[in-house]
Amino acid sequence: MFSALIKIAVAAAVIVIGLNFYVIKSTESQINANYEMPEDTATREEVEDLSSISPDCILVLGASVTSDGVPSPILQDRLDTAIDLYNKGVAPKLLLSGDNGQMVYNEVKAMQNYALEAGVDENDIYLDHAGFSTYESIYRAKYIFKVDSMIVVTQTYHLYRSLYGCRRMGITAMGAAADQYTYAGQEKREIREVLARDKDFVKWIFKPQPTFLGDAVPISAE
Repeated sequence: MFSALIKIAVAAAVIVIGLNFYVIKSTESQINANYEMPEDTATREEVEDLSSISPDCILVLGASVTSDGVPSPILQDRLDTAIDLYNKGVAPKLLLSGDNGQMVYNEVKAMQNYALEAGVDENDIYLDHAGFSTYESIYRAKYIFKVDSMIVVTQTYHLYRSLYGCRRMGITAMGAAADQYTYAGQEKREIREVLARDKDFVKWIFKPQPTFLGDAVPISAE
């Protein structure tokens, strides 16, 4: 009995590690810009690479905000990266996707306010209030916002899963890594991400509908 349990545990570990390896290796070449220091800005070569897919938008994946609506450092770096790329003309729109599942918690509004204060045109900002997970943000980008190509902005550890999801949804995507700092609790995030990659790998096979769909709001429409 004990021997059988050991074999099951080993098999499970092999599957977990194998799927992670596949997701990472199949997407790492799509990360075409790296912001590794505060005040980093995209190089001309990075801008050219990212622009080559004629992206409809730059997707910023949400993260935590404070009770008074201030983006956490990890989210602020994502926003700074996206705004820099927007200012360089990589894509004409920002798609800000996050959790607004409660009246008292609104990642998307905090992201919008930050972008507006940085000078982004209000008409160039699209809001996804039902991006409760990476899976749902990407699913809704395709089915609600009708995105065919985009730049995904998040930290490197999170980009692999995000870019893999884009591929499964038929979205042409490249990634920009917002790694300006070493964040508190990053080790725990990295561990959780191992399991999250496996979970989303399975979800992308079956593609269950997200919590909310709704009417289409094509992001490329004038």
